Amino acid sequence: MYPVLLKLGRFEIHAYGLMLAISFLVGIYWAMRRSDRKGIDRNDIMDLSLLVVISAILGSRLLYVVTHLEEFQGRWLDTINPFQSTGEIGIAGLSMLGGVVLSVIVIAVYCFVKKISILKLGDIFTPSFAAGIFLTRIGCFLNGCCFGKTCSLPWAVRFPLNSPAGYVQQGAPLHPTQLYASLYGLGIALILYFFDRKQRFDGAVLALFLMLYGTARFLIDFVRYYEASVMFPFFGVSLTVNQAISFLMVVTGLLLYLVLGRTSLKKA
Repeated sequence: MYPVLLKLGRFEIHAYGLMLAISFLVGIYWAMRRSDRKGIDRNDIMDLSLLVVISAILGSRLLYVVTHLEEFQGRWLDTINPFQSTGEIGIAGLSMLGGVVLSVIVIAVYCFVKKISILKLGDIFTPSFAAGIFLTRIGCFLNGCCFGKTCSLPWAVRFPLNSPAGYVQQGAPLHPTQLYASLYGLGIALILYFFDRKQRFDGAVLALFLMLYGTARFLIDFVRYYEASVMFPFFGVSLTVNQAISFLMVVTGLLLYLVLGRTSLKKA
């Protein structure tokens, strides 16, 4: 457990924040490399990347706050203020799917304004998203957040009591859901990379990402720990808000792939 990698007075470098920053840099670099093949100007990729970084952070924070309102009772300024009322510097608490959703909206608006194919941009950026999941979830593991439910599997992890996972679960062995997510992020990135080596119709990579990521996130959330406030009953099964979003991603990806694939065949 290394939630804080470096501390100089009140200034701290957190493992999660560092991995998040690295994931953005790697993702932007990879997207710019891929943009030439798709015929998109690298300057547009850079401009949009900056907007995506901002929207990803804002969206992730917004979804976390909305699903954890009780945590901010009496100190609402802490939802946006990096100088927390507890004396800490920084904003802790992000929900990745919120960032994904807001980023998609920002990309759509940018493409409409700049008259750029949103399907091509989606194909360019989605492998970077997957690589970002791979890197960022390692930060989650080092931080002890986004942890799983108790289990007795050989690879179960006991987190220190001073970590979020250890505090909530009292040091019990847990599913390392952060590493599950990191592995599926890497797997999706590799699948998209090899899938895109063959000429495909615009939007094929984006559609495949939505299906793969939505499915992986939906399944892993069954063994990830959540507060009761973010869960709801559905035909006798308790699901999370993130699972509902993940299900919509799978359906959207499947419909997108079928419609675009059929359209491309008609044009051929």
